[in-house]
This record gives sequence, structure tokens and C-alpha cells, in this order.
Amino acid sequence: MLAVLPLAVFVSCRTRVENRNRFDENGFPRRIVWAWERPEDLEFLDTHQFAVAFLAQTLVLRNDEVEYKPRRQPLKVKPDAKLIAVTRIESQKTTGSPTALSATQKQKLIDFVLKTAGLRNVSAIQIDFDAARSERKFYRQLLEELRQKLPDNIPLSMTALASFCVGDRWLDDLPVDEAVPMIFRMGADSRSIRLFLANGNDFREPLCRRSYGIALDEPLDINFDRSRRKYIFNDRSWTEQDLDALQ
Repeated sequence: MLAVLPLAVFVSCRTRVENRNRFDENGFPRRIVWAWERPEDLEFLDTHQFAVAFLAQTLVLRNDEVEYKPRRQPLKVKPDAKLIAVTRIESQKTTGSPTALSATQKQKLIDFVLKTAGLRNVSAIQIDFDAARSERKFYRQLLEELRQKLPDNIPLSMTALASFCVGDRWLDDLPVDEAVPMIFRMGADSRSIRLFLANGNDFREPLCRRSYGIALDEPLDINFDRSRRKYIFNDRSWTEQDLDALQ
């Protein structure tokens, strides 16, 4: 137990360097359930078929400080389950509080995230940060320094608003193994992005073509290549019966 949009086309003239995919290198399962801040008993999962991405902590940026909120709900998994420790970062976009985006804050964030890599059964790290445009440079620097300090074999994942993957290419060349487009709770972009994908189009950002995220209560009639990892969000605690909807 752990306690713990308008769609614009962007053409880049830079030569791309193909990012490693440590998830494939480490043999991660193709389906991953998100375990958010609620009690979760996932011992029923087949660990050959499923991994678990659990919210390990929430870090809130206020002024020049980082407020630490650890996971407070129990998580039960099998001893051989592959776990992804998720760090949720919240800033002025979500809190309304001024944020300095200082070097001190960045170092504190890195230190907190590195600690989650040492939790039992953790095999990968994921950052969940809906960075505003003004925060992207800070976020890029955070990911670059975090990648340098993580063990080379540990995958680094990030969630991404679906709009980032369709027309906004700021993700280009980020040092992550995947950017997971969240194709749910998309707000004003929902209709245009769903139509874009339903018409046979694909995400333009290559990092967004390795995995994708859906919600159990928002069916998605899109058939991506089966090689892509699928993250599944549930707005309530998981039960074995919930898996029937994933077949």
C-alpha cells in the first residue's frame, strides 16, 4: 500500500531529433489507469495488461513559494504493478495567486518530483501542469533540468491539453518520452478537436502520437493505432466492473 481553438497549422524549420521512448524500452503495459486523490483498491488489475498512474502530490506555486500537498488517500496495488508517480502543478492559471516562476521555485519543484521517483514500485514520472503561455519557458526549463537529474532509464511523461497537440507546437523538442493529449473535459475546444480526429486526422505533434488520455464517462469513437498507450480517467474509485467498458 502506498500512502503517500481554432486549429492552426504550424510548420517548423528545425530538424527534429526523435525522442527516446523509455516506456517501450521498459515494457510498460499499453493501458494505464489514473488513480486520483481518492481511496483506490486496484489489486484486481492484471499487471501484464495495466499500469497505474497515481497522484503522488500536488505542488502549488504562490508568489515565490511552493506549497506541498501530499497524497492522503490509500492506494492498493499488486506487488509487481508498474506505477507512474504523477505530480500535479497548480499556478496562477488555476489558483488566481501571483506566481514568481523563480529559479528557487523551479529547484523546489524538481526536488519534490525526484522524491516521488524513490517511492515503492515507481517506474516512471508524470507531470500534470496546464501551463499558461507565460509559463511555458519556465515549464520547459523545469522539464529539461528534471530529465537531467532523473536516472536515464526512468521515463518522463507529461499530460497535454489536446489543443497543444493539434495546432500549438510549443511541445516540439521537449525532453519527455511522451506528451499525453487529454481528449476529455476539453471545454470550448471539445467539438472542434473531436471533429478533427473523427475525420481521420491525427495529432500534429509527434510526442502526442505515443499515448492518449480518455475518461470513462466520455466515450470516444476514434480508433488510434493499438501501439499507443491509453490512459483512462475515472471520476470515481475504480471497480473491477469498470474494466468491462474498456474491452
